[in-house]
Amino acid sequence: MPVIEISDLSDPRLVDYAHLTDVALKKASGTEHGLYIAESALVLERALRAGHRPRSVLALGNTIEEARALVGDDVPVFVGPGELLAELTGYILHRGVIAAMHRPELPGPDALLAGARRIVILENVSDPTNVGAIFRSAGAIGADAILVTPRCSDPFYRRAIRVSMGTVLQVPWTRVGDWPSIRALLDRHGFHVAALALAEDAVSLRDFRGTDHERLALLLGAEGEGLTDDALAASDSVVQIPMKHGIDSLNVAAASAVAMWALSG
Repeated sequence: MPVIEISDLSDPRLVDYAHLTDVALKKASGTEHGLYIAESALVLERALRAGHRPRSVLALGNTIEEARALVGDDVPVFVGPGELLAELTGYILHRGVIAAMHRPELPGPDALLAGARRIVILENVSDPTNVGAIFRSAGAIGADAILVTPRCSDPFYRRAIRVSMGTVLQVPWTRVGDWPSIRALLDRHGFHVAALALAEDAVSLRDFRGTDHERLALLLGAEGEGLTDDALAASDSVVQIPMKHGIDSLNVAAASAVAMWALSG
């Protein structure tokens, strides 16, 4: 398939890049599960390595060969000058390459947890920046899977993917339902649930890390609001990070990195 020079921004083949919101991409026509946008050659490479399929690629003139080397000859590669592409997308393509990727079907929760030992559960974490940062820590430190509740921001949102440097495409994850079904799922797979929260009966992370749990789920709550009462009731332990100077909490992404590192093993 030839490289396609962009001359008309109204070309219907460019609609995936034309100021579409993440929600609109998720509902993109001609797809089974919607689309997401992969920004930069690094993220595109990680997406391809994860088995995700590109619908098309948008590239600056000096990145055509790199884009073609990544996606092969069967995927359309649109190319144009930076000013024209910025007009199309609404931002400057500093990273040279972006791609419209087919969203994969999410795995079933039971299949996802079958071989997992350390997992993270995100309850209602609404900021995609925090979601992306948590995924990046999970990828670097070693969580086997992530479960996200219905009100949690979508890990395939553009900002989450960007902040995670593409690790949301590497760390296995799926959505789960209400707390009774989540608790039943975790019980089937033998997980001890440790909720990270400020509570009078919370155990210090220093002390909790010495306990022996073959399978452990770290539960993290929404920014500001923290975990819901249902989440805390479904937990086996409540854990908090000891702090100094009168500070009582960290940003959820920072807290996740500290706790994941302490409980890795």
